[in-house]
Amino acid sequence: MERPTPTEAPLSLAQNQGFEDFFRREFVGLVALAEAVSGDPAAAEDLASEAMSRAHRSWPKISGYDKPGAWARRVTINLAHSRRRKRKRRDAFVRSHRADQLVIAAPQADHPVWAAVATLPDRQRAAIALHYLEDLPVAEIAHILEISVSTATSHLHNARTNLAELLAEGSNR
Repeated sequence: MERPTPTEAPLSLAQNQGFEDFFRREFVGLVALAEAVSGDPAAAEDLASEAMSRAHRSWPKISGYDKPGAWARRVTINLAHSRRRKRKRRDAFVRSHRADQLVIAAPQADHPVWAAVATLPDRQRAAIALHYLEDLPVAEIAHILEISVSTATSHLHNARTNLAELLAEGSNR
């Protein structure tokens, strides 16, 4: 996806109204997507807000896209992946330097399915979230993740297989 450049001029009244409509239509879904992809309910609203902030700064360009919501979902997923990577690096650093003094508690999702989703690889987690939370078809998931339709289908298949195994293990305990 093309990266829009931030606008310097304030939005016109029509552009501002268009963004407000876009925000109302997309924000709640972005929060749910951010939670599913990041595995961090506490950070979900911040991630969605940052994606919307970026959309607002570049709204004159983004509003011309065929699917500005897809752009916002891609940004949300990228932000969630970035946050997750930073958290993993931070946690690894802390464990390696003070493992005897600290216990790092990973955020836990309330529902066992989403707790299992949080353990999936990034692309599988994103595909599952887009498909089941956003109710998007595979072609749209492929577009958002910038992958082929067959790769998106493969990610969904692998995610479902992994989830079935994880949930079966959890019920056998």
